[in-house]
Amino acid sequence: MSSSPQSSVPEIHVAVDLIVLTLRGGELSVLLIQRDDEPHKGSWALPGGFIEYGEDLDGAAYRVLSDEASLGSGAVHLEQVRTFGAPGRDPRGHVVSVAFMALGADLPDPLRGEDVADARWWSIADLDGISLAFDHATVLEASIERARSKLEYTTLAVTFLPEEFTISQLRGVYESVWGRSLDAGNFHRKATRSEGFLVELDRHAAPTGGRPARLYRAGSGTSLVPPLLRAGD
Repeated sequence: MSSSPQSSVPEIHVAVDLIVLTLRGGELSVLLIQRDDEPHKGSWALPGGFIEYGEDLDGAAYRVLSDEASLGSGAVHLEQVRTFGAPGRDPRGHVVSVAFMALGADLPDPLRGEDVADARWWSIADLDGISLAFDHATVLEASIERARSKLEYTTLAVTFLPEEFTISQLRGVYESVWGRSLDAGNFHRKATRSEGFLVELDRHAAPTGGRPARLYRAGSGTSLVPPLLRAGD
């Protein structure tokens, strides 16, 4: 079989989209930018950009984090979610986008980057009725489900917390990301028996009226054994 002439090879562009998640006021929140140019001028969207020549995917993701989210490479946990490449997802042409999830604790307000009308944190609960640009609603939904699932089997929850934290704060992460209340006693028992998840410290949080809560830090483990499942608390 003869090969097709080079001129018939379609031009495909590669981009990265960033789903930056943190907890603000106890609510799972995502960073969105308001587009200042076409297509979808004025619409809210995920931070993103095209891959530059000679740039790898991680490098592009960190560049977008710096330019549009004002975040350095050490501020977040970054990982790929999946690739989106349906024809027609971008009116400028056939664009394949690699979605990256970036998770961090107490992330700052963003500084508005170039070609951006506005940038701010949105509570996931406040996005009902908001039409995101391109297919970003689908990208965001897939990323949130990835985060929810990974909290069941990995130690990812600690990326939303300061270096030292209480079990109550850790439970708050699960409740905010999963969107449901958990039984405090059951959660404490399951979290503290998972090997490598937590390290108990010999000090307590500042008292808030009741018995001071014990402080913990993240352990060296990456997997939860047994897992903390959403099906029951």
